[in-house]
Amino acid sequence: MIPSLKEWDQKYSDQGLVIIGNHYPEFSYEEDLANLQAAVAEHGIEYAVAQDNDGATWRAYKNRYWPTLYLIDKNGHLRYVHIGEGKYDETEAAIKSLLAETY
Repeated sequence: MIPSLKEWDQKYSDQGLVIIGNHYPEFSYEEDLANLQAAVAEHGIEYAVAQDNDGATWRAYKNRYWPTLYLIDKNGHLRYVHIGEGKYDETEAAIKSLLAETY
């Protein structure tokens, strides 16, 4: 998943795509900000990653599975959800479609 997110960030950020990773730790050592920062650097992630130690964002979206992708349009409406790996071409097509919409 991360390679695709990095690619989309590079390809579409200048067109308005904003990627925000949401890190909801599974283990206690993952709650440490320094560990998260090290992992982000290790993977070469340049998009924003929020630390969601209490799972507030996770619960707000009623998320139950990892990974899950959410595409939100320019007006703040949830327009696309994909659970799990795969469907990268479909997801990229949805990104392109949403970016092409007028604001």
